[in-house]
Amino acid sequence: MAIKVHPSFAIHAGEWLKTEIVEAHGVSINDLAEAFGVSRQSVSAVLNGRAALTADMAIRFEKAFGVKAETLLRMHSRYELAKAREHEADLVVKRLIAA
Repeated sequence: MAIKVHPSFAIHAGEWLKTEIVEAHGVSINDLAEAFGVSRQSVSAVLNGRAALTADMAIRFEKAFGVKAETLLRMHSRYELAKAREHEADLVVKRLIAA
């Protein structure tokens, strides 16, 4: 049986990375983008919750800070599912197979 976590505990992985990893290490977005070999805009969008954390970006964070990409992707997946569940009642879907 899976443990249900209240949606309020779901946090965007990028926002968590920003506060708990990037800022905690005193790294600027410009320096991070340069180290990752990506644009400042792409790093900023992830860290500020405007873009999803991709597997590629998760691996970059793993290489830079040691936090496992799998952990970050699970965190982000839970966040996205919690956000979708907020609007679950709005989804109209016809059941195809009887339960």
